Amino acid sequence: MRYILAIDQGTTSSRAILYTEDFEVKGLGQSPFPQHFPKTDWVEHDLGELWTSVTKSVEDCLASVKEPTFSKSQIVAIGITNQRETFGLWNKVSGQPVGRAIVWQCKRSADLCDRLRSTPAAKKLASISGLVVDPYFSGTKLRWWLENDRSVAAQAKAGELAFGTMDTYLIWKLTKGASHVTDTTNASRTMMMDLRKLSWSAEALKILKVPMGILPRILPSDAPFGVTRGLGFLPDGIPICGVLGDQQAALFGQECLKEGQAKVTFGTGAFFLLNTGTTPKKTKNGVSTVAWSVKGKTVYAVEGSVFISGAAVQWLRDGLGIFSKSSEVETLAANVESSDGVFFIPALSGLGAPYWAPRAKGLIGGLTRRSTKAHLARATLEAMAASVADAIEGLARDAKLRIRTLRVDGGASSNRILLQHQADLMRTELFRPKDLESTARGAAYAAALGSGLLKRAEDILGKNVVELRIVPRMKPAESKKIFGLWKSRVRAALKAGF
Repeated sequence: MRYILAIDQGTTSSRAILYTEDFEVKGLGQSPFPQHFPKTDWVEHDLGELWTSVTKSVEDCLASVKEPTFSKSQIVAIGITNQRETFGLWNKVSGQPVGRAIVWQCKRSADLCDRLRSTPAAKKLASISGLVVDPYFSGTKLRWWLENDRSVAAQAKAGELAFGTMDTYLIWKLTKGASHVTDTTNASRTMMMDLRKLSWSAEALKILKVPMGILPRILPSDAPFGVTRGLGFLPDGIPICGVLGDQQAALFGQECLKEGQAKVTFGTGAFFLLNTGTTPKKTKNGVSTVAWSVKGKTVYAVEGSVFISGAAVQWLRDGLGIFSKSSEVETLAANVESSDGVFFIPALSGLGAPYWAPRAKGLIGGLTRRSTKAHLARATLEAMAASVADAIEGLARDAKLRIRTLRVDGGASSNRILLQHQADLMRTELFRPKDLESTARGAAYAAALGSGLLKRAEDILGKNVVELRIVPRMKPAESKKIFGLWKSRVRAALKAGF
């Protein structure tokens, strides 16, 4: 038996899943790591803590395998998927980070983005990269770092530093510094890659004041990225041959190979991706991105990013202490038939698509003496669904498509109240696969293609079986009214300065 190891490096934890060559799960490990908030709206990760979480998740995954004949030598391929816009800088010789990684949720470059938006450079960057000028993406935060740390800027200019999103950092660590590479999906989230040429753009780098010498080599998603070396917890020589950013990996893992197929992943944030085929599409309400590059073919997608989704439930748990486990939100919300007028705009890290308002703050309203924590729990689930519907509406209009079916995954997709409200607001059928870990599965698919275990992308079809179908129950008029009320509240909150 041959096995594929998928490493899923996320925002709050790292996971490792061991698949057979038939994509049956045989081992699973997960390890959380700390979040650092040194200033308001700043979010950082310690790369050492992050790497420790990866090694522990792999060790726990392999230790969990029940097959008596299993051996690490049977692992023939490694796939990596990762939080995409988070990046770090480290010394090319010593491998030591020069500071903490800056996380995709961090807003430290908001002022810089405001200045850029008022110049022709914003349109140029959008034309080159397919992205909007927003702190969400790596490029403006990298420029901020270089402008605000003279020592780091000098080292970068001298070519002494390596830049990388988390896929690049993990490959560097797994290969003991032999490979400084990334794939097209992750590079497409930096604002520095030409979306059509699939290479670093000299013009974008000039605007962002980033030296070319610190950047990794861009490879297809199923390329030979390197082999393991000197790790201890894994044998030497295992090829890393599949890399996809987490949301693209979920689209691939959900087997959305045809133009017009779409998925939503409910994680820390919620991310809608729509396969747009082999040509990048312009969009006013979201961004255009690489979906994957496999077997010599690049497929594109448009994306709507909701920055806070499952993180809103975590905030109810950790910030307000309403319950002790995130899974309890559904039980609590089921205690009431409606939110009874209570609403929650969970802009705890700004607003993404379609508003792109990085300074927006969260807002809870509609409270009365009848309001309880159950109403707030239900309002949170409704807000998660409404945020996604809001992001999808504009993108579907841009793409001139009616989204009739939608595939869902991620931890929160186990919540039936959330899924029913999502289906009702969008008047769309939802399909949930048996394996909710579509992100890791997508990385495993890419690694299988890169290693030759699979010959064509179409060979993945039918391997992620649909387990649940959710159909709309709400009357169209009621759905329209509720969704309209959500949008009017968001607009009013933004106008009022929240």
